[in-house]
Amino acid sequence: MAFYEHIIITRPDISPAQVESFIEQITQFLQENGGRIGNTEYWGLRNLAYPINKVRKGHYSLLNLDVPAGTLQELERRHRINDEVMRYMTIKVDALSDEPSAMLSRRDRDTRKPRN
Repeated sequence: MAFYEHIIITRPDISPAQVESFIEQITQFLQENGGRIGNTEYWGLRNLAYPINKVRKGHYSLLNLDVPAGTLQELERRHRINDEVMRYMTIKVDALSDEPSAMLSRRDRDTRKPRN
């Protein structure tokens, strides 16, 4: 099996709880089909780089996956027919990282108190 980073952008009009349940459904589907989920991150409601169908924001989520290629193709097919998913991107990586992504590290850095 290969390692992947899978980023999903979902519609902004759904709640973060609905995004979490959507990610849980994806996790359950992948585990039933022989995959393994490494780290899952919810990056929050963020601005898009460009509007998609006049929508300027989206819920960003990252999944680190260890799945067979056929299962990944089925997951992407399901994303294409799901109305909640605006965009998705899958990147093949050499190894899965247990550390927080750069997006979460950046958020932590931005919320720290300034030194006096």
